[in-house]
Amino acid sequence: MDTSFKSLIKYFKNYFPLNEEEIEELSRRFTERRLKRRGFVLQQGDVCRHFTFVVSGCLKMYAMDQASKEHNLQFAAENDWITDLGSFYSEKPSSAYIEAIEPSVILQIKHADLLHLYIRYHKFDRNFRIIIEQKYIELQNRMLQSISSTAEERYLSFLEQYPKLANRLPNTQIASYLGITPEFLSNIRKGLIKKS
Repeated sequence: MDTSFKSLIKYFKNYFPLNEEEIEELSRRFTERRLKRRGFVLQQGDVCRHFTFVVSGCLKMYAMDQASKEHNLQFAAENDWITDLGSFYSEKPSSAYIEAIEPSVILQIKHADLLHLYIRYHKFDRNFRIIIEQKYIELQNRMLQSISSTAEERYLSFLEQYPKLANRLPNTQIASYLGITPEFLSNIRKGLIKKS
């Protein structure tokens, strides 16, 4: 069993741990990919065919507005999941991109293979339900913050949600996620340093 796959098995120990038969089935259903920086998992207009687990590196999901400005929706680094759920389940074209910010190693499962796991092994149904529920909670919290929090509060929330990414991501990526300019983000950071 390779290192990438061991990371996935270890991840599931946080929920409903897998037995040997389930591990064997999982190994047949997931495919490893290596991405260079700026490599795409998904491009706008394509159907999202995979649910993606990040073994190493960092990915972002973003949309582009009419002025070709990026708006980051989500980040996924080690031991996290990323997919365009709407496109993945509906099989309709996505309006988002998923791109590697850093060189990355990912494991991917196709929709049909995931459904097979749900039906054949109920533990996968429960595990992925928890994963999707957590992503929904993150999205709900993000929506509430965008309408009721200051930029500084949103930044502090970002630090809480992605503690390991603050020093890995360029200011431009974080600012895009927060909906502010990189200059304003620099001012927030300076202000927080003065407060502490």
